[in-house]
Amino acid sequence: MNTSMDVVQRTLLLSGRALLGLYFIIPGITKITGFSGMVQYMTEHNVPLVQPLLVLTIVLQLGCGASLVAGWRTQIMAFVLAGLTLVISLYMHNFWAMEEGLQRAHEMQNFIKNMAIMAGLLYVAGVTPQKEA
Repeated sequence: MNTSMDVVQRTLLLSGRALLGLYFIIPGITKITGFSGMVQYMTEHNVPLVQPLLVLTIVLQLGCGASLVAGWRTQIMAFVLAGLTLVISLYMHNFWAMEEGLQRAHEMQNFIKNMAIMAGLLYVAGVTPQKEA
């Protein structure tokens, strides 16, 4: 029998998964519509193998993001997105390689935000019941 607390907990987990999924789905779509601009941006950040890695990023963002929303293989998808978030953060928000100033502060904020998103994904991976994994 489900208690009201079980319903609340399941609703919160579903809402959190949906928001995390959308956080990846929407940028995945914008990477498709702005593919050439993203290639240039990644090139400026010295990302190797830009085009294949951009395609892989799009596939992971869309596929894993949709899986999170749907609750399919939640643990593995959250874990994969956490790894993707870490790699993107190291390449694209490398504030430590910048001179002091507004741009560095902005990139540091993005890096820390991404670490919080990564923490949320790891949490989802850790609390998801095995039957939903």
